Amino acid sequence: MKIMRLAVLLVAALTVARPVAAQRYSAVRDGEIVRLTDRTTDTSVSILPSVGNIAFEMVVKGHNVLRFPHATLADFKAMPNATGIPFMGPWANRLDEQAFYANGRRYAFDMSLGNVRGAIPIHGFVTATDQWRVKELRASGEGAWLTSRLEFARQPLWMKQWPFAHTIEMTYRLSNGQLEVDTEITNQSADAMPVAIGFHPYFQLTDSARDDWTIAIGARTRWVLDGNKVPTGQTLPIEQLFPTPSSARLSEYNLDDVFGDLVRDSGGRATMTVMGKKQRLDVTVGAGYRSVVVWAPSPSGKGRGGQGDSPPAERNFICFEPMASITNALNMAHRGTYRELQTIAPGGTWRESFWIKPSGFERQ
Repeated sequence: MKIMRLAVLLVAALTVARPVAAQRYSAVRDGEIVRLTDRTTDTSVSILPSVGNIAFEMVVKGHNVLRFPHATLADFKAMPNATGIPFMGPWANRLDEQAFYANGRRYAFDMSLGNVRGAIPIHGFVTATDQWRVKELRASGEGAWLTSRLEFARQPLWMKQWPFAHTIEMTYRLSNGQLEVDTEITNQSADAMPVAIGFHPYFQLTDSARDDWTIAIGARTRWVLDGNKVPTGQTLPIEQLFPTPSSARLSEYNLDDVFGDLVRDSGGRATMTVMGKKQRLDVTVGAGYRSVVVWAPSPSGKGRGGQGDSPPAERNFICFEPMASITNALNMAHRGTYRELQTIAPGGTWRESFWIKPSGFERQ
């Protein structure tokens, strides 16, 4: 009996001492930062809900594929621009006047409020807001995710400029080394709400310089822009800019261009790609994203494409910007020069995702 008891105690001790296998996925808060991790693919995503709900890092085997030019998190919080995956709403990119049109009516901005700026208003006014609230942070055997909620209607100064009550729920979901960004907008207004939101992700590769990258653009047309970078209503075949859209050397281009008629697979998804020596990023957008803006300013300021800009001093990045509609869609739709503007019926919901898939990364 003593021998049996000793055997049982020994088995129990070995069981306790045996290390527990680490769970593949985790979702944790570290102060203000939320971090999603996939240990199998050595991938982690860091998000700051208190600053626009911006994902500012996606580290793959030690390489951050999102541009982060700041020395510290405090520097980022002080000037959260040209970084990570910012959300643009209630409209993305430019408008051709200090007003927008919806349901046949013109809504003029109150410029004295200070949240809309410029003769050509750009990117809405919620990009760096601290009003996002974490709704769910979880991990399972299938992935790790963060869902945050923005209640637009609770902000009187926002409603003054965009009088459509709505809520936005954004979910970052990391699974199998791929990041999905899912956006759901619910219209709480009595009128149909136009959908003109977008994202402005800043991507980078670390195995080569910007001029050594090759890009593939899954689109058929390019919108002609005027001097203010607003579409004229005319489109051209993409081959007039990229003779080979599936393999273009970025060194030949200075891009700030709007692309439409996206090339979609059987599931309605379209993909944009940037490739370095070995590293590769595929950015895939769902059917609800009708356009993609590509911004990749050249170091020299010269090259084929957009009209140039005053970009950050360091230009080793490319932006594939998922857009629910083209630049200035709100006003062009009113004039009949754009016909793909989406709207959300009263009480209805719009939902769509885009995905970031890295490959070819190796730990140094």
